[in-house]
This record gives sequence, structure tokens and C-alpha cells, in this order.
Amino acid sequence: MEYRRGKRRGGSILHKAALCAGGLAVAGAVETAYFYRRVMKRAHTDVERTTKMAGTDWSQYKDFLAQRKEYMLAQEHMDVYRTSYDGLKLHSTFFPPGEMQDAKKRVVLCFHGYTSKGMQDFIGLSYYYLQRGYGMLHPDARAHGSSEGEYIGFGCLDRRDALEWINWVIENCGEEVEILLHGISMGGATVLMASGLELPPQVKGIISDCAFTSPKEVFTHVLHSMYHLPAFPVIPAADLINRRVAGYGMDECNARREVAKAKVPILFIHGSADTFVPCSMCREMYECCSSPKKLLIVEDAAHAESYYKNREAYEKALNEFQVQIFGQIG
Repeated sequence: MEYRRGKRRGGSILHKAALCAGGLAVAGAVETAYFYRRVMKRAHTDVERTTKMAGTDWSQYKDFLAQRKEYMLAQEHMDVYRTSYDGLKLHSTFFPPGEMQDAKKRVVLCFHGYTSKGMQDFIGLSYYYLQRGYGMLHPDARAHGSSEGEYIGFGCLDRRDALEWINWVIENCGEEVEILLHGISMGGATVLMASGLELPPQVKGIISDCAFTSPKEVFTHVLHSMYHLPAFPVIPAADLINRRVAGYGMDECNARREVAKAKVPILFIHGSADTFVPCSMCREMYECCSSPKKLLIVEDAAHAESYYKNREAYEKALNEFQVQIFGQIG
């Protein structure tokens, strides 16, 4: 009799453990589905939520941005389109180049951040480039703005789209055109991930502002720092889903590894007070970079705030970078 009771008690314990494990698995699956839907799928992302998470107070720059936007929109510009390698219709806004001091045509390709769009993140910087005669191309990343796409590329897919836009500029501005790539946040990750590709010789330099290393690493940081949650099981499960539906793994392309293969000069910029994408990621990528490089850390700047926090230091770094590349400022 004692033996049978012991067996029933053991079975009861195993049954409870199985129920507990099953409950945890269900909870993990629900958490993963919730995370993936809100972060990776276009239909469920939200710019206000992203802005709040990033923690930058943009209201203090409202008047400055309004002035720069008015100037930007007063310049000649047009909508242009390109088809991605996987058949998506991509949109961009193009500002043709003006007269340069050395009669060269130069165009900067400007890659925006997560949940933003092409004509948004470079409003402040547009005056700097346009006044110097640069043309500007502002692509809407896949699954953003007027570009097609359901799943966000987080730089991993967008770097291949960047190649399409580089080729568009060369085709439309001529073989002699000189190109800079400038990205902010996810756009910064895009241009750094592109640095490891075989870029056309027209690409002369890359500027990365507050880039992350990979989706996996920045998501892990956000879960830990903002939600106090572990990466497991959400990140590994989301990675499996993303490989199946979006076609790439969340650490399949890591900017830290890509810059180790870079051949063109890179200017790394980051704010010391960035809590959304830690400044340590920038320092890691800078250390791994194999090409000529410069680093600017803007003190007390939050995410994507570096230009606005210290325009003098930011523009000085851009000027010095151009001298390094072209021998003079545009």
C-alpha cells in the first residue's frame, strides 16, 4: 500500500511539473509572439512608442527643426523608385547636387532610423549638406514610409537595398559622382553593415550615428535595461520566426563583424547619454574597424541627439572627415 501511495505521489509531482513546464512554454510563446508582432512587423510598429523608448526630448528643438524643414522643402527635389533584390518597390526622395568648389558631383545617401522615414531624420543635417552643394538621397527603408515590405530589415536586409540606391545614384549622376553614406540609428547600422560588402569605387566614405551592432544585441539590451526581462526565450524564438518569415537571422549580419572587412573610411558618432543603443556598441565597432576611422562621442547627447546637442563638434567632425577623403570641405 505504501508503495502505491508513493507512486501516486511521484506521479502527481511529475504531473504538476509537466503542467508547470507547459505553462511556461505557453507563456514564452505568447511573450515571443507579442514581441515579434510589435517590433518586427510593419503593421504593428509605432513611431510614438519608439520615440518614448529612445528617451530623447525633441520638443526642445521644435523651432530649429521647423526652420530647417522649411529650407529643405524649398529646394528642388523629386520622388524616385527602385526595385529591391526581392521584388519590393522602394521609394526615395532625391535632391540633385549643386555646384561644388572643385566641380565634382557629390551625393550623400541618408538612411533613417527605426519607424521613421526618409524625409524625417535628416531635417537638421539637410542644411549642412545642401549648402555645400551635395545632392541628397533620402530612401524610405523597406517596410517604412512609401516603400513596400511587411517585415523590417534592421540593416541586415537594408544594406542590400542600399546597394540598389548607390547604383541608382551612379546611373543618374554619372560614373564620376562621389558618394557618402550617412545613417542614423538603424540607418547607421545599415551603412556599417554595408561597409563589409564590395562597394562601388564611387563610395568614398561612411558616417554612422548611434548605430547598433545587430538586432539581436540591441533587442537583448532593451529587454534587460527597459523591461528587466531575460533574452531567453524571446530572442532565440523570435530569431527562428524571423529566419522563416523575413529571411534573415537577428545576428546573421553584425556590424561589428562587417566593419572588420571595411575598406572605405568611417566616421563613428554616438551620444554618451544614449540609453536606447549603448555607447559601448559604438566603441566596440570602432575598435573592430579595419579601414581609416574617426570617432566622435558627444557628451550628454541622448539617442540620435548628437547633432542637436553639439552642432559645432558634429560639423567640425564632418568637415575633418571630408578633408580626409576629398582633400577639402564640400
